[in-house]
Amino acid sequence: MKHLISSALAAAILASTAPAQTQVQWLTDFKKAQEQAKATNKFLLIEFTGSDWCPPCRMLQKEVLSTREFQEYASKNFVLLEIDFPRAKQQPAELQQQNQTLAERFAIDGFPSIILLNADGKKLGQLVGYDPRAGRQGYIDALEKMRKS
Repeated sequence: MKHLISSALAAAILASTAPAQTQVQWLTDFKKAQEQAKATNKFLLIEFTGSDWCPPCRMLQKEVLSTREFQEYASKNFVLLEIDFPRAKQQPAELQQQNQTLAERFAIDGFPSIILLNADGKKLGQLVGYDPRAGRQGYIDALEKMRKS
């Protein structure tokens, strides 16, 4: 019993001293995301996804976007905007309309698609699909190349 209590206490101390993991926030409102990008002088990364039905979208989320490395990189460089086209999940009509308008504006023809805009709203580049062979670092490298163009 003493061992169990001391183990629990040690785990609690370690957890409290561990560095907090960066958790980035994905916005869903384009205008707010654009304003935030301009105010913080960051790039606007827009992810077009089918979160509940698109296998490559789910792989991108799991293998890249939800990782600590990507989140640390993104928190320094991007305002993140998710434009979702779910099939099973309900969305407010205004969100559906915004998402459809943005998909048309950026001529989205495949999921996932990533669009990168500078703080002034100029499109710098686009990534379509997800190739797991490139991995997390390959994806970050591709974003960095667009960011520096």
